[in-house]
Amino acid sequence: MTHVVRRGQQELAYEHHGEGPAVVGLHGLTATRRYVVMGSRTLPGSGRRLVLYDARGHGESSAPADGDYSYDSLVGDLEAVMDHLEIERALVVGISMGAHTAVRLALERPERVAALGLVTPAFDPERRDDFAHWDALARGLREGGVEGFVAASDLHSVPEAWRATVERAVRQRLAAHLHPEAVADALSALPRSRPFESWSALSSISAPTLVVGSRDEADRGHPLATARRYAEAIEGARLVVEEQGRSPLAWQGGQLSRLLLDF
Repeated sequence: MTHVVRRGQQELAYEHHGEGPAVVGLHGLTATRRYVVMGSRTLPGSGRRLVLYDARGHGESSAPADGDYSYDSLVGDLEAVMDHLEIERALVVGISMGAHTAVRLALERPERVAALGLVTPAFDPERRDDFAHWDALARGLREGGVEGFVAASDLHSVPEAWRATVERAVRQRLAAHLHPEAVADALSALPRSRPFESWSALSSISAPTLVVGSRDEADRGHPLATARRYAEAIEGARLVVEEQGRSPLAWQGGQLSRLLLDF
């Protein structure tokens, strides 16, 4: 069942399952809450309370009236969901954009983070972002809908073994948004926000951290080398990657859930 948290004019759609220590899941840019553990019920079935919500402008959540898609606002939304559900501390699991949001929370409000699960983080504070790429994706979605986004995504650069799977996932997740124009706005705005300023900043994170990377053959948008940098920068962090030739762990909700339980 979908519920709503209101933070000022912002409405955030969420669902929660099970009882016990809280796990809060954050999806990536252009995805929805469905794409954190892919519908797996492993966590609630193992004595955990699983909370999933759609980021502002995504899924069933409303678009921000002021067009603000900064990490400051995303962290504020995360805390609003936790406050609404009376969750003081949680295992915070984030994919890509969600991972960066989780890191920002751990840096600013460490008392709220019992542990971190960072799945395919992509932000590199030393890399100059290609804003033209993100703007092209936003323009494609805004002007051509799902087909426009797919055309701008250059899926021909994805190895043939993975291309059909990636394209199918892209189409499915883009079709799940009530406000696709808001997702287009997020595509332009979010890459211009920085969740943290340097790799050295991550050394202050004390929460136990699991980093889940993906091999570049299947997921070039989330370089394995970047995931390694997160694991190296956060003291005691553990890095896990799928076996050669297997689907990325980020695509396997049940296996990802079991990794989090074991961790």
